[in-house]
Amino acid sequence: MREFIVEADGGSRGNPGPAGYGSVVIDAATGQTLAETAEYIGVATNNVAEYRGLVAGLRAAHELDPTATVHVRMDSKLVIEQMSGRWKIKHPDMKPLAFEASKVFPASQVTYEWIPREQNKHADRLANEAMDAGKRGEQWSGSGSTAELEAADARAARAAAEPEPSGPPGDAAAGAARARAALADGRADTAPSATSAKSEAPAPARAAKAEADVRAARTVAAPSTGWGPADMGAPATFVLLRHGETPLTPQKRFSGSGGTDPSLSDVGREQAERVGAALARRGTVQAVVASPLTRTRETAGIVAAHLGLDVTVDDGLRETDFGAWEGLTFGEVRERYAEDLNAWLADPEARPTGDGESFAATATRIAATRDKLVAAYAGRTVLLVSHVTPIKTFVRLALGAPPESLFRMELSAASLSAVAYYADGNASVRLFNDTSHLRP
Repeated sequence: MREFIVEADGGSRGNPGPAGYGSVVIDAATGQTLAETAEYIGVATNNVAEYRGLVAGLRAAHELDPTATVHVRMDSKLVIEQMSGRWKIKHPDMKPLAFEASKVFPASQVTYEWIPREQNKHADRLANEAMDAGKRGEQWSGSGSTAELEAADARAARAAAEPEPSGPPGDAAAGAARARAALADGRADTAPSATSAKSEAPAPARAAKAEADVRAARTVAAPSTGWGPADMGAPATFVLLRHGETPLTPQKRFSGSGGTDPSLSDVGREQAERVGAALARRGTVQAVVASPLTRTRETAGIVAAHLGLDVTVDDGLRETDFGAWEGLTFGEVRERYAEDLNAWLADPEARPTGDGESFAATATRIAATRDKLVAAYAGRTVLLVSHVTPIKTFVRLALGAPPESLFRMELSAASLSAVAYYADGNASVRLFNDTSHLRP
């Protein structure tokens, strides 16, 4: 499935006053500009012009591919928050425009992101060109537009101002800096001006240079696990929530998928309420998926009620089966099954006593679940309510860390972690074991 980035802006010289909008559609995989559109709309407010820009950008993307996913980037906090459903739309002039925007693509295909104004130069320049044309009594024409070149210059200036980090071979930060510069050059060189759809092909030499730059950028970026360029579009972001406390949690007993399947304690339910309130304030979660065990389904249900979302259950998110160790403390397992415990600590293929599930088997299951969910929630933010071992495994796989790293992570009850997955297969760990929302 193709993915587009739509950048849109609008402006009014007087608010209300002479107004115009600009929109650009970008191929998320290559960074190439596919379409530009701009229009002088007469006297209007800034917000109306911004909404008109959003509608025009979505329509341009729809004309290119109605089945594509679209990531909208705008510097209007109002439009982004309202279209994301976090703020109510009260102004009578904006309600019909928001409704119009919502009907261009199915809601499941569109995500929204606020960006600083300096990152929205292309659409901003198009809007200003439209207003300049209106002042002359004309309508905007892409044939004379310099918006794309000016935006490319601005990107290059930002890249030049950012010092290239130094580091050992394969260092992710240094690789990202070089790749960003090459991708910026690639976008500038591969994107000719046009009125709407970009039908004019670049000159062969420029096209070859652009292709080589982008290819080189991806080669540099590929070994740097954890880095995903903005040109890849919005990642699938997994917010990983460990369930709230059960009666076994404070006692530090093995509690996997083969035990008594305990419910949340009163403390655990209160923790889930706090998580739900915190995530509702942030307003970024678009779906909730939970392990089938009771404690995770209870936690997910409480959180989802705060978010106004339904809960989907996925068996792949269940906890490891600890076999005969279920319900025992670590000390009790050492007393009863010392040899099996030592093997388990030393070898990811070793199973807990009683034919439990090995860490290697858990990792295989989590990797398959990850791939399935990344495909299902591309470009979206989804809350995964799971357990200690699966969440640590998500993080371990994202970092490319060895199996023994599982023993070096602390994961508290009702803690939040986050991993973003990009279209090129790279992953970025954004957060780990955050419990700030549990503080009074």
